[in-house]
Amino acid sequence: MFRIGLTGGIASGKSTAADVFTELGAAVVDTDVIARDVVAPGESGLEAVAAEFGSDVLLPNGELDRRALRSIVFSDPQRREVLESILHPLIRARTLRVIASLEAPYVIVVVPLLLETGFAELVERILVVDCPEAQQLERLRQRDGVGESEAQAMLAAQTDRQTRLARADDVIDNSGSIEATRAQVKALHERYLAMAANGLGSE
Repeated sequence: MFRIGLTGGIASGKSTAADVFTELGAAVVDTDVIARDVVAPGESGLEAVAAEFGSDVLLPNGELDRRALRSIVFSDPQRREVLESILHPLIRARTLRVIASLEAPYVIVVVPLLLETGFAELVERILVVDCPEAQQLERLRQRDGVGESEAQAMLAAQTDRQTRLARADDVIDNSGSIEATRAQVKALHERYLAMAANGLGSE
């Protein structure tokens, strides 16, 4: 199956673009959803995280306290690397199983850390959703209710904008209206269908 990796900086609009692809009938696999699944109660991922970071990262009902964990890893790059070493192999393995179960001309794989985790080697094209960093920061603060310093740290934890754009095969400019983004996604959807039909995804 023709695989396109959709990525972008935090709060750049990846979910917005992915939702439009879904509306158009494309197969979409969101690794953020899979990341939540692998740390659900009863999963080995949650057990490993709790063993490493302690019971303070668990809520009273046994679920992961994401805010508590996030405050730990974004203030300590070494701890973030430990968390990633636990979760990324689990997320990658489950993502590949989900992709293998699909029947579609092409699949959009939403991977926020596509370049950072090496997942780019598993896709045929890289699609970057882009907007200015000032817009990212504002969206992030509104969405997650975080302060300026924490928002800056969350941006700094990812590959910088210039590097992402340099690696991109395709770019969606998500700095404008939802209608403008939708038009770009529709054009890419038609392009990817044509590429898949021509066997470009099987090489």
